[in-house]
Amino acid sequence: MGVLNTVLPLGSALVSSLFAGFVFDQWMQRRRAFQLVWALGLTWYAVGAGTEFLGSTIGWSSGLYRAWYLFGALLVAAYLGAGTVYLLTRTSFGYFAAFAVFTGGLFSQLSQLRLVKEGLPAPQGAVELVIGITTVAAVAMVVTTAARRELTGHVVMALLVLATAVGAFLVITAPLPGAGYVLDPATHAPVGTAMPGYLRIMSGPFNIAGALCLVFGAVYSVYVYMPKRKVLSARFGALAVVVNLFASLPRAVVALLQGRLNSRVPATILIAVGGFIPSVTSGLNRFGVTWAFFLGEFLGVLLIFTGFLISEEVFRNLRMPTGITLWQRPEGRPEVG
Repeated sequence: MGVLNTVLPLGSALVSSLFAGFVFDQWMQRRRAFQLVWALGLTWYAVGAGTEFLGSTIGWSSGLYRAWYLFGALLVAAYLGAGTVYLLTRTSFGYFAAFAVFTGGLFSQLSQLRLVKEGLPAPQGAVELVIGITTVAAVAMVVTTAARRELTGHVVMALLVLATAVGAFLVITAPLPGAGYVLDPATHAPVGTAMPGYLRIMSGPFNIAGALCLVFGAVYSVYVYMPKRKVLSARFGALAVVVNLFASLPRAVVALLQGRLNSRVPATILIAVGGFIPSVTSGLNRFGVTWAFFLGEFLGVLLIFTGFLISEEVFRNLRMPTGITLWQRPEGRPEVG
């Protein structure tokens, strides 16, 4: 595992750094909020993977461990998910985002059950506080989506910035036992068990909510841009999306074979899969299954990057930060959407 523990985090750091630069340049060209938030999320991805590379090469320290936990274990999924909320701000996706935040809050109680088994539970009042805050946040998102859905992204981002400040303070000041970090004895991958319980119960609102928004936002985008066969009316909400998505697959396959499928469809499928893989391997890491952690991290960012590269919406041209255009997408045949 020694070589993979070095090569895979380095690959993740390099790909996510390059990716962040391209997305930030797209924001400079088009000034769309989701691009700026995604650029931040990808920057956190690069920092988190960079700490893993440094830890594997020069050795772990409490400082590296804190940086890994903050950027890699808390912030990445949350910011990528927030970017997705911005992308879909003109839709009713804010309702799903509120559900995701509420679900992430409930996950803190599941984390507490694991902490109890380990003999290091968080104060129950802290668990109740996390659930209460995420419930209030979810209600605020629902109200905003119902009244002024174009402001949902701003509300989510304001809440996330506040949560980031609180999380950063708690990570920096957290007392760490022993050497100041914990690695899996078999794979030498970092695990979060050195962090106190009141921090570990916060992973759900950051990670679960962010991953759900990223993955299901991509799935929803597939539905929006594919040729559709509407079996259920839109008044059935999420159920209609799921049923109509599967009913529309034959038309999408035909459009793909004819070269008329909107490029956003395969792009968002790759994004969904890329978001799903590291969310699974990161979740397994919390339960002591660490062998796939670095691999899932690398495959995830690679698939998401590939999805963006083939997306007509996001990358019409690629420029270096200096302004040099690497390529500009030529106008092609009309796509079915």
